[in-house]
Amino acid sequence: MTWSQLPILTPVVLLVGATAVLLTGRIRPSLAHRLATATCASCFAIAIALAVQVHHHGPTHYALGGWSPPIGIELVADTLSVYFLLVITGIALLVMVGAAPAVERDTPGRSVEFFAISLIFLLGLSGIVLTGDLFNLYVFLEISSLSAYTLVSSGDERAGVAAFRYLIVGTIGASFYLLGLGFLYSVTGTLNMTDMAMRLDPAAIPVRLAAVMITVGLGLKMAIFPMHRWLPDAYTHASSTATALIAPIMTKVSAYVLIRILFFVFGTSMVSIDLPIAQAIMWLSVAGVLVGSTMAIAQTDLKRMLAYSSVAQVAYIGVGIGLATPLALAGALLHVISHATMKCCLFLVVGAVELQTGNRKLSSLSGIGRKMPWTFAAFTAAAVAMIGLPPTGGFFSKWYLVLGGMATGEWWVVIFVLGASLLTATYFFRLLESIYTRQSSELAPIKEAPLAVALPIVILGLAVILFGLFNSRILDLFLRDAMPPGLVISG
Repeated sequence: MTWSQLPILTPVVLLVGATAVLLTGRIRPSLAHRLATATCASCFAIAIALAVQVHHHGPTHYALGGWSPPIGIELVADTLSVYFLLVITGIALLVMVGAAPAVERDTPGRSVEFFAISLIFLLGLSGIVLTGDLFNLYVFLEISSLSAYTLVSSGDERAGVAAFRYLIVGTIGASFYLLGLGFLYSVTGTLNMTDMAMRLDPAAIPVRLAAVMITVGLGLKMAIFPMHRWLPDAYTHASSTATALIAPIMTKVSAYVLIRILFFVFGTSMVSIDLPIAQAIMWLSVAGVLVGSTMAIAQTDLKRMLAYSSVAQVAYIGVGIGLATPLALAGALLHVISHATMKCCLFLVVGAVELQTGNRKLSSLSGIGRKMPWTFAAFTAAAVAMIGLPPTGGFFSKWYLVLGGMATGEWWVVIFVLGASLLTATYFFRLLESIYTRQSSELAPIKEAPLAVALPIVILGLAVILFGLFNSRILDLFLRDAMPPGLVISG
């Protein structure tokens, strides 16, 4: 095997792993979880190797079937794609490590199928960030979406309805993307991203229609306000493991596609000057932060509160995309890894609480921080990061957004970030006060979660702090080289 074959390894390993889980799980169901975890660990190791290769030698290309682009399909690993691949595989590994108890509780008798579909879901996401072909991207997008619908349906009695709504909205989003891609192909005659970027005429009407359609389609997938209505129900009613897997990475990969197509295919000048798509994304995202945070305050269910907070936090990424400046985009990309980590931590805590108490109502969590100290220490770190307090990653991602706004004279970004952080603090500080200072006799028999469940939560709690402390290192290793053409981070 040569280094150039590394991009194909992740999809292949995930496909083989899913098949092995199904075949072996029929004979020994207990092996399904171990195989799924081993598969995710292998993919994370491949992602690390790929990141090292790209860092030292530049983008790595793999032509499928030996057919060179633009005729053939190629997989491309550059700094931006391996950054997202590390997030996907790292989060997946931590979710899988402690997934067995929750999966057995939430999906009794179907754990083998759950783990196999989870690997197919990851196959779709990894293919999206690695492909250099826009139609191949659509195929991987549908693989991940169909798997996500199935995972969402594995939850409570209302999960089926939530999954169906998700399917309808996801299908509409995919249709918009495909229609836009059809317009682009009719104008350029190619589906390869690099080749298409060189052939596009920004002034052509079909190109502009395609840009709008693709943005709407991906906005639905990313849950940008007001296209977010599917998200709260999907995250609330899915099983705890499914939510912990989908919530941190699904919308982030949609953000990746938006960044890749808007800035690398259409070009920064087209989407921010010729056609004000970036500005539209920015203002819709601003509204999304305010609406998501306000709705989160009103919730009485912990999982639903976190679902609405996801609407707000994903919108921060949209604000960075919309500002379209180097520092703002760096803030959006840093928020990808920060939010993926802290949201995975928070949803895993919800799963641990359900496992130990069978309840997730906010009113029932009084004093639980003293009963499950390690779990809620990590929860506190993630909550502080969500608010955006130093030295967490959540603070520095918002700081870069502020710097990006100030660089272009957009001083309102400072007020917006401060105001939105205060809204986030409202519901998290209220919850933390209840967790640590109030007493409840109902929690007397509650103990800390099992080690396999608590360990990934603690690791994620530490990670949200480390990503803040080493934010400049992440900037130097990934974010500078991940910038689109024409956007350079100085200093």
